[in-house]
Amino acid sequence: MTAANFAHLMRLTDDTGLFEHARHAIARRWHGYCTDDVARGLVVASRETHPPTDVLRLAECYLTFLTHAQDGSGAFHNRLAHDRRWTDEPGLGDWWGRALWGLGTAAARSPASWIRDGAQVAFTLGATRRSPAPRAMVFAGLGAAEVLRARPDDTAAAALLADAATAVGTPGSSPEWPWPEQRLTYANAALAEVVIAAGHLGDDGPLLANGLRMLTWLQRIQLVDGQLSVIPCGGWQRHAPRPRYDQQPIEVAALADACATAAAATGDSAWNTGVRQAIAWFLGDNDTRTAMWDPATKGGYDGLTPHGPNLNQGAESTLALISTLQHARRLS
Repeated sequence: MTAANFAHLMRLTDDTGLFEHARHAIARRWHGYCTDDVARGLVVASRETHPPTDVLRLAECYLTFLTHAQDGSGAFHNRLAHDRRWTDEPGLGDWWGRALWGLGTAAARSPASWIRDGAQVAFTLGATRRSPAPRAMVFAGLGAAEVLRARPDDTAAAALLADAATAVGTPGSSPEWPWPEQRLTYANAALAEVVIAAGHLGDDGPLLANGLRMLTWLQRIQLVDGQLSVIPCGGWQRHAPRPRYDQQPIEVAALADACATAAAATGDSAWNTGVRQAIAWFLGDNDTRTAMWDPATKGGYDGLTPHGPNLNQGAESTLALISTLQHARRLS
């Protein structure tokens, strides 16, 4: 399998949204939906340049969910129960940032004009807000970068992207740990990616260099014997032993996205090596030498444990698989 396949994503999607969890391949409806995953769904559906009708319907469903989740101030609810009742208040956490990432991608890339227009309206409203959480700002910045690539004169997107790069902070001066945080946690490559995008689209050479330095180091430390071994869900504290498990597909997808952005920003195809390593991780070139997807369902497994894959096929892991394999099409 080297082509993105939406079969399992369709299995997890109903007429309301995308179910967050699955037991093996079966959706756990009682866990409901979350804006985080619906937003990521809109990202991958919008990246398809010639989507079949069923994938376009996914994009419509996810956009409708996000516009329903957004309040008049630009904040978003995150959790919707199966009975279609929100279980939280609108906020500016990671889900706000991911919602803007999805909306920005749809506004810039969807082949359907009515999806682009609707996404742009919701993005512009959300882009007036700022989150105190750095990773929420990073995800929002990725959406802003998408908008700027399509509309370079979008001042709201430009301001949001600049603020996202500022939220990441300044990389450390030590070549042993050139990272703005003392601990690697989750979606690490996205931090480098948003700095690279801000430097490239803002014509800021030093900022671009900072992002590339961060990504170079992150890519290097996540290689073991030439294969990808991403920072696990428990994170890695500076000066502490580096743990190996449990590795999450979202980390692999984030690295693939960041390396693809670096290749586009610099024109250096050597960055595509990182993309290929991420693709290979899903196909079995990983620490347990096992494929991280189900060939029967086309779903992505939820994590890599010391004993092999967690066989549950939830939304996040399936979206990470699709996102990474979308790069395989470009490279081929």
